[in-house]
Amino acid sequence: MSTSRSPAMSSPASSSSTSDAETLRRSRILKSKLYFDVPPSKVPVIYSSSYDIAFLGMEKLHPFDSSKWRRICGFLISDGALDKKCIVEPREASKDDLLVIHSESYLNSLKNSANVARIIEVPPVALLPNCLVEQKVLSPFRNQVGGTILAPKLAKEQGWAINVGGGFHHCSGGKGGGFCVYADISLCILYAFVWLNISRVMIIDLDAHQGNGHELDFADDRRVYILDMYNPGIYPFDYEARRYIDQKVEVASGTTTNEYLKKLDEALKVAGSKFDPELVVYNAGTDILDGDPLGRLKVSPDGIANRDEKVFRFARERNIPIVMLTSGGYMKSNARIIADSMINLSKKRLIDMGKNAT
Repeated sequence: MSTSRSPAMSSPASSSSTSDAETLRRSRILKSKLYFDVPPSKVPVIYSSSYDIAFLGMEKLHPFDSSKWRRICGFLISDGALDKKCIVEPREASKDDLLVIHSESYLNSLKNSANVARIIEVPPVALLPNCLVEQKVLSPFRNQVGGTILAPKLAKEQGWAINVGGGFHHCSGGKGGGFCVYADISLCILYAFVWLNISRVMIIDLDAHQGNGHELDFADDRRVYILDMYNPGIYPFDYEARRYIDQKVEVASGTTTNEYLKKLDEALKVAGSKFDPELVVYNAGTDILDGDPLGRLKVSPDGIANRDEKVFRFARERNIPIVMLTSGGYMKSNARIIADSMINLSKKRLIDMGKNAT
């Protein structure tokens, strides 16, 4: 464990203000409408058509496929693995929901189209009226945040939940970046602490990029154990955040499937011996795929299915609820690969999407 993650000493005055902030945070969480009861006819696959981002074709200027989420569900439905009526549709996160982790000043900064353009890395968005950016970009992201926050509730009830979206791991409470506007991972954990009465969460972040957002948010929080397996030679180069990773597994550009899966096996074994979580939040970016222009790793599609299976087995063998988020991936083939991985999880009886996988 990193020795740098011990809470800082605080004066009585700062302790009082921290206590006030915690009380306000708890109040906001308990008043939220994002946790709601889901009928038993539904399966814990979370998606809404409002996730998808389209604004005058500008979304094509970023390598991320912003219709990926719709296409994943489309493949699952057309393959007969999932009934459209069984999908859980989340609610959009409100400003009060977002204030659980984000500062007022950060949320206000999103009223500037140029700032949003910088965060999502699509410069022409700076030229759009903010009302359009709000409708076409920020609202879809807030719907995905609602899905990530709801996921631990469903996971606790049914053992697992997959938000077909989310995983914005470069965003922290005070700063966005790398296509990540809201800190959905941090939010879902803070909600789970209050609503689900749990106190130990493990983040398994297997996106090719370092998850610097949640690392900064939970820098001094011993309730959260972070296993981050990432390529150190690519964005975000956040050396401060790296100090807060409990278990750092660096995989260099060019790492192949067998080498990657061997490192993952070793990492999961260590994580299981060091921490006993009550919830696993799995950030399952597919930018580790061979050919991904940003991830620069060489993992095959079958390797990704194998990776996801290993993480779900890790949770199942320990009887720990698991939440999966789809996170990054910068090739058109990602949607098909994610759908295939979910079908494989179903075939291996690690999840149940309501239809017998054949």
